[in-house]
Amino acid sequence: MALKLRRAVTPLTPSTTLPLRRLCAAVLDGPSSVSDDQLPTLEPSSDAESISQILLYHHNPFHAMESSLQLHGVSLSPPLLHQTLLRLHHNSKIAIAFFNYAKSLPDPPLTSTSYNLLIDILSKVRQFDAVWQLIVEMDQNNLNPTTTTFFILIRRLIAAGLTRQAVRAFDDMWSFVEHRAGNKDYYYLLDTLCKYGYVKLAVEIFNKRKSCGDFDPDAKMYTILIYGWCKIGRIDMAERFLNDMIERGVEPHLVTYNVLLNGICRRASLHPDVRFERTLRAADKVFDEMRDRGIEPDVTSYSIVLHVYSRAHKPHLLLDKMKMMKERGISLSVATYTSVVKCLCSCGRINDAEELLEEMVRNGVSPCAATYNCFFKEYRGRKDVDSALKLYRKMKEDNVCVPTMHTYNILIAMFVKLDKMEIVREIWEDMKRNGMGPDLDSYTLLIHDLCEKQKWRQACTFFVEMIEKGFLPQKVTFETLYRGLIQSDKLRTWRRLKKKLDEESITFGTEFQTYHLKPYRR
Repeated sequence: MALKLRRAVTPLTPSTTLPLRRLCAAVLDGPSSVSDDQLPTLEPSSDAESISQILLYHHNPFHAMESSLQLHGVSLSPPLLHQTLLRLHHNSKIAIAFFNYAKSLPDPPLTSTSYNLLIDILSKVRQFDAVWQLIVEMDQNNLNPTTTTFFILIRRLIAAGLTRQAVRAFDDMWSFVEHRAGNKDYYYLLDTLCKYGYVKLAVEIFNKRKSCGDFDPDAKMYTILIYGWCKIGRIDMAERFLNDMIERGVEPHLVTYNVLLNGICRRASLHPDVRFERTLRAADKVFDEMRDRGIEPDVTSYSIVLHVYSRAHKPHLLLDKMKMMKERGISLSVATYTSVVKCLCSCGRINDAEELLEEMVRNGVSPCAATYNCFFKEYRGRKDVDSALKLYRKMKEDNVCVPTMHTYNILIAMFVKLDKMEIVREIWEDMKRNGMGPDLDSYTLLIHDLCEKQKWRQACTFFVEMIEKGFLPQKVTFETLYRGLIQSDKLRTWRRLKKKLDEESITFGTEFQTYHLKPYRR
């Protein structure tokens, strides 16, 4: 390939941990998707980097043939197609144009995984009609949709609040997938509903289909529902389901109790001290019940209780508890350290937190992005630009872990508010090079902060870029920009922006008329 491109950094895979907020994931066998056919992960690929960089920096999303012209002579294999699509996961329009180009080749390198990747990209921007067309297209091309295909759609529908459509998609899945629904498939449906707060619907499905004999309730299924009740703060219902499973002869396991323990501790009010002590007594009661059943609490169990001390801003008690864990020979996890770091940072003991970070590394525990986020949030509160920037650059140099989108968004929000646009641009470019984003939240917070500072030209530029990349703006973003421009007597700017959006809507509709894509405008 003759074109010289800036080499993008391929992000490293973060270390696998068990975050306290995602205990229910441990209930399932492996990752959140329970299908045997997982989506591929990002891997180093110079060809995929080059193609994605060409498309991202030189592709005009309103000229359908430009992809073919730019990629002329490039030999696409299925793995190369997959890796390129992974690098375009925040750019739905470019991704679909690239996919259409691949489909037009004499020997299309399309597989069910290629379709699954595009379905994930389009589902993320809520283009569900187009997703159903792709599923039907897969079936017509003898690329049988798998459970992974439908699980992607189901998760995105639930995330969008379209729960009944998600359940219908689950039921329709068996018209495309050969095997019948089993326990593992129901794990995924119930787990996803519970994670997004729809436990009542999950319980309705559980009771209805259990009586029809669609599955055999087991410890994993009950644990998922217990997690769901804890998620919405109904500890009484969680305890009722725990008792129900025991009465039915289903033995709870360690994760079941950790989920209940997390529910009791996570949402409890800890002020005044009487509530803090009541929460600890409730936690001790769960520990006693675990031991009565021959289940020994693990590092996750203790980490949950440590988090109570952290939330109550009691660093002395927290450090004593951590010392006790070490004396008992319990190996501290990244979640344990992160809880302590969070408490020390929020209590203003930033030096102690930094010492603990060094101790983590010495003990062979790699900090995760959430650990660093504790520092960034404290620096944001202090408006300490130098310390935040120093830690961010050290994080990049040490290569211990990759910043997450949450990390980038914390930093962008901080530096935009402090009017440090040069630093914002540096972080924005890093985020692009690492293939992490920007995502909808990045654009939203940036545009809102720019509107607040009345930097209308920059706000409009990012708004148009956001739409060109295939993100559907939230209604509040559109209204904030509109109201701000009108109140600032920028009617001409608003008319130019509206004209561009109208042109984009028409062009976008004609370019991708194969699929029923919604126009990107409000």
